[in-house]
Amino acid sequence: MTTIRFRVLGDSLAAGVGCTHAEQSIGHVLAGELRAAGHRVDLRVHAVPGARSADLAPQVRAAVAAGADLALIVVGANDLTRLTPPAIGARLLQDAVAALAKAGARVVVVTAPDMAVLGHVPPAFRDLVSQASRAYATAQAQAATTAGATVAHVGPEVLSRFVSDERMFSADRFHPSAAGYAVIAQALTSYILAAAQPA
Repeated sequence: MTTIRFRVLGDSLAAGVGCTHAEQSIGHVLAGELRAAGHRVDLRVHAVPGARSADLAPQVRAAVAAGADLALIVVGANDLTRLTPPAIGARLLQDAVAALAKAGARVVVVTAPDMAVLGHVPPAFRDLVSQASRAYATAQAQAATTAGATVAHVGPEVLSRFVSDERMFSADRFHPSAAGYAVIAQALTSYILAAAQPA
């Protein structure tokens, strides 16, 4: 049995900020799902809290240097808060996916979340924030698909959990809690397992 070199890149969501233990982060939970499906897994998390799409290039270089068969990229939240134009963020994401694919990795991308679910967003601005989030995520999805990635769609059922249950958030009310990460990872599992299958 060969070992899947699973690399996780992106921002604080990919790094697991808000978890009390590393094993609760998205990468570790998904690595556990891969192992449960019968794979041997070498997991490395290259994600950096606070990272934007402009910060993906060094993470990609590190992942490629270590060898990558399967890569998960979670990025976009910080681009939205820093008002990165969608075309620029999407192009940087496309470059990252293309470089990983060229190195032989199968890539799964999670696009920007709907920032309107955050409690500190004033109600009067939530529709505007949600529209901006969707526009950014759409640009990301198109770019990632063009570069050969699979885009993992985290559906409205996940969003509704975060809207209705404050336990999905950690104490900072920005990052997910361990329970929130478990919900997100569950939504991503089918994409990761499919990408892990031989071509």
